[in-house]
Amino acid sequence: MFTSQTSSFQDSIDVEERDDFDSEEIVGYSQKVQLNCYYTIYLYQGTSLTLIDSSLPSEAEPELRTYISRRLSKGALLGGMGNIATVELSIPEQAVGCYCCLLEQERSPEQPDADGNGYVICFMGGSEKGLNLYPLLELDKYVQGLHSSLQTPELQNLETEVRPYLSRWYEESVMHIYRVVQLVQSNISFCLHAALSHTHVEVNNADERTKADVSRFIKAASLQGLSQQDTTTASLCKAISEDTHSDLVIDCSTSPPTFSNTVSNRFCDDWIQAFLNAAERCNPFLLRQILENFKLKAIQDMNSLKRFVRQAEMSHYALFRCCQFLQGCGNGDVLLQNARAEHSDLPEACSIITVLEEFLKEQSQAQA
Repeated sequence: MFTSQTSSFQDSIDVEERDDFDSEEIVGYSQKVQLNCYYTIYLYQGTSLTLIDSSLPSEAEPELRTYISRRLSKGALLGGMGNIATVELSIPEQAVGCYCCLLEQERSPEQPDADGNGYVICFMGGSEKGLNLYPLLELDKYVQGLHSSLQTPELQNLETEVRPYLSRWYEESVMHIYRVVQLVQSNISFCLHAALSHTHVEVNNADERTKADVSRFIKAASLQGLSQQDTTTASLCKAISEDTHSDLVIDCSTSPPTFSNTVSNRFCDDWIQAFLNAAERCNPFLLRQILENFKLKAIQDMNSLKRFVRQAEMSHYALFRCCQFLQGCGNGDVLLQNARAEHSDLPEACSIITVLEEFLKEQSQAQA
């Protein structure tokens, strides 16, 4: 039992060796962040595309325009909703992940038939698989942030507002997880545990971007919306966390930052090296994949515990298996917190969870 658990866990961490996310797909990275990323913005009127600005090589931009025109003719670009695909262009990477979004112009009384007109914005970098690790809503939101700047007649603010904003897409939408790992290093386990346990994280003496980076990392590492928790269960988990944990405080006035009220466990600690290795390779897409694997393993363990708890209501042996599982997974405190919240209206399950909590407490005291 423990052999298979260890093997499954190692498979989750060793993403660099797996065929489903080969490093060649991500495009090779050196020890410095040298990923080529590009942007392009077109004016779209009727059926024609007019180039406004692009960071692509001159020979590659017409190829992208042909691809976008084909997508538009098929109705594959909906207003305000981006999509990601692979495009082959005359660039060093040849094939690259491409996010495209149509920002429709607001119709005015003078132009009641302007439906469909607007701007097509494209971001290119990494692979299709790599870009798909980032929620489309995040990229859509970043594009929407450009909306007000595109209302200026003839885009007189191209050099002062539009171009700088487009140029920052990769730094703002992809690199935040990398920056957090670089900032906290091996203390990343405290952030992972805070995300799983619904613990609030407070960042002091830091600039606004660092605060936003940490907040986005915690949100990305949490399971809300991914596991079978409903809103009520998530709220109960948060309430339990507030009763048992103080806020995790990160003080950025020192280098490295100082952490207060830290809590971690063996499960979170076991992922530290995977994050550090990916950060050392300056590989933000691999970092995101590792984060997704971390969450997947946590969800799998939660589902296993729920199954064991149901079985333990009828079998003492199943209760023994519950104890073995919690002892082996290294994430018992988080799993039981979520299980208690999810089974709050089931007295028998709550009784079993109480027994399991006492077991973990005894084990912790014995090891101490």
